[in-house]
Amino acid sequence: MKNKIIALLGGTLLSASAMAGGFQVNLASQRQIGMGHTGTGIYTGTSSIFFNPGAMSYLRENGVTVGVSGIVSKIAYRAPEPGGAEALTDSPVGTPFQLYAVYGINDKLKAGLGVYTPFGSSVVWGDAWSGRFGLNELSLTAVFIQPTLSYQLTDKLGVGVGFVYSVGGVNLQRSIPVQNQQGEYGKAELDGNASGLGFNAGVFFQPTEKFSVGLSYRSRVDMKVEGGDATFTVAPSISGRFPEGTQFDAELPLPSTLSLGIGYMPTEALTLAVDISRVGWSAYESLRFDYSKTVNGADFTENARNYEDAYIYRVGAEYRVSEGLALRAGAYLDKTPVQDGYLTPETPDADSRGLSVGVGYAVTDNISLDASFLYINKKERTDTGAASGGIAGTYKSVAYIPGLAVNFTF
Repeated sequence: MKNKIIALLGGTLLSASAMAGGFQVNLASQRQIGMGHTGTGIYTGTSSIFFNPGAMSYLRENGVTVGVSGIVSKIAYRAPEPGGAEALTDSPVGTPFQLYAVYGINDKLKAGLGVYTPFGSSVVWGDAWSGRFGLNELSLTAVFIQPTLSYQLTDKLGVGVGFVYSVGGVNLQRSIPVQNQQGEYGKAELDGNASGLGFNAGVFFQPTEKFSVGLSYRSRVDMKVEGGDATFTVAPSISGRFPEGTQFDAELPLPSTLSLGIGYMPTEALTLAVDISRVGWSAYESLRFDYSKTVNGADFTENARNYEDAYIYRVGAEYRVSEGLALRAGAYLDKTPVQDGYLTPETPDADSRGLSVGVGYAVTDNISLDASFLYINKKERTDTGAASGGIAGTYKSVAYIPGLAVNFTF
């Protein structure tokens, strides 16, 4: 029975935090998911607002895109021997989405608005697993709202920039290792709303009809929680150590991303794309909560994270079978930012391998559909978690992510 759950997960399970390195969500466009989530060095339609605002100036039609993905995921855990206890997450289906709208002010200047979800995590371990004093469940959401302008400087060169306002929240629950008379453990819940500011900028260059290149930068966004609610459910004998009405402040950095992309169109029907991204995960040094009242003898709690900057390598292709039908495929490798000794059950991260397929179909001259399917398999990883206050053991994550989008041009 050794490795029972881990072996079963060899290609079949999933969790919301299994979709990308750290807590990043790389699901910004159904067409681009089908192409391995490439898009920095090619036209991507309205989703250029996300992938490269510099390419948005080349759009010849106004357009609106609405899309959503469904993340079905699980993480398996096995404790170190001799105990070897096993657990499996029961996380809800994640639904990251995107809304893009682009309008041409004139032939060279375009205005756009993007609303999308580039970061998030939803992990539910439950109250019975052996690591419950580290984490029961975690929900992290971030929605980016990005008004954008893009200008075509020449026939071959475009630039663009967008302002980002991010809203979201965090809910973290963990058990407290003190039982009441009924033998039930106490519980702590931290819940609060967050917001932050940032920007997205890009340059797009197409020297020939067959070749294009792009460079984009999405800045770091610091999500700040002020006055969140800290609620404790404990035995009456220790309730004085966990006061009611406690609030907390916290800050979580959403890292910057610098991407270089290349597009090559060997024929009118075939588009090939390659992207390389560097994600500034080193901004995430620790997870700290500052309390308004003294909790169990301390005014704050803090655990080290010390993430490292990491790279993502992507390839993708699209082949237009006919005027209205396109087939897509892609793959990527997303390197983990989590160092040895820092693995935690909130994000039991490892190198991710992604494979994707997709299809696009024109229903009418103005309406088209994009469908995608992405499979993610993270490497099995064993870690002590000693440097971060994590839970020692072996983790394995897999995710299946279908998606659908509707495009309207006018």
